[in-house]
Amino acid sequence: MNKKYIGMLEMAICAILWSIAGVFIKKISVGPIVIAGIRSAFAALCTFIYMKFMKINFRINKRVLFGSICTAATFLLFVSANKLTDAANAIVLQYTQPLFILIFSWIFYREKLVKRDIAVALTTLFGIALFFADNISGEKLFGNFVAIGAGAAIALAFMIYGHVTKEERFSGMLMGHIITSAVGIGFYAASPVDISGSDWFYMAILGIFQLGIAYIFFCLAVDKISGFACSIIGVIEPLLNPVLVMIFVGEKPGKFALLGSIVVILAVTAWGMLDAKEDALEKEKSAVS
Repeated sequence: MNKKYIGMLEMAICAILWSIAGVFIKKISVGPIVIAGIRSAFAALCTFIYMKFMKINFRINKRVLFGSICTAATFLLFVSANKLTDAANAIVLQYTQPLFILIFSWIFYREKLVKRDIAVALTTLFGIALFFADNISGEKLFGNFVAIGAGAAIALAFMIYGHVTKEERFSGMLMGHIITSAVGIGFYAASPVDISGSDWFYMAILGIFQLGIAYIFFCLAVDKISGFACSIIGVIEPLLNPVLVMIFVGEKPGKFALLGSIVVILAVTAWGMLDAKEDALEKEKSAVS
C-alpha cells in the first residue's frame, strides 16, 4: 500500500475514533471539566508512551506552548458543549473551524479574503444560525456558544500545528493533555464527587482511544496526505457522531439543527474542494512557467 493510501486509512481511523466522543460523554455522570481532565490524563500517558517508543523528542517553545493552550481549551470546551447541548450541535459547531481559520488568517496574517471565502463564511454563519432556531433559550443555547468556542480554539491550534515540526506537534499535543488533566483534576480535588467504575471505564476508553490513539493517527496522517484530504475524510466524525448518539443514547437533533448540520458540512466541504482545486491550478501554472 502506498504512502497516500496509508495516510487516508490513518485519517479515517482517526475520524471514526473521534466520533465515539458523544456516546461516552453522555453516559458519564460526572461534570465535563472532570471528564476532560481524566480523559486527557489517559491520553497524555498514551501519547507519552508513543513518543518514547518512536523516539520523538519533547520540545518546548512559544509555538508549542501556545498550541498546547489552544488544544487544552478545545478539549475543555468540547466536553462541556457535549454536556450542555445535543451531541450533533457540539460536533458540527466545532466543525466550523475553517471559518475561524479564514477570520484569524485575515486578522493575524493580513491574508486577503476572496469572494469564495466570503461566500462560504456567510453560508456557514447561516448554518450556525439554524442551530439556534431550535434552542433560543436555556442551557442548550449556552452549550451552542461553548461549541463555537471549541471551533475557534481548535482553529488556532491547527494553524499553529500546520507550521511546526513533528516533534513540536507531538509536544504540543502532550502539553495540551497535561494542561487539561491539571485543570480537571484540580476541579475534582476542590470539589470531590463519586466516580463509578463504569465512569472510569468510559473515561479510559475516551482517553486512550478517542483522544490518545486518534490524535496519534492524525499526526501521522498529516505527514502523508494534504490538509484538504484530512478535512474531507474528517467529515466522517460530524456525520457518524450524532448517529451513534441517537442509536445508543436516544438523543435526536432538532429539525433546524439537522438542517444546519447539512449546510455547515456542505459549505466546509465545498470550500475545501475549491481551495484544493485552486492550489492544483497554481502548481500547474508554476510548473509550466
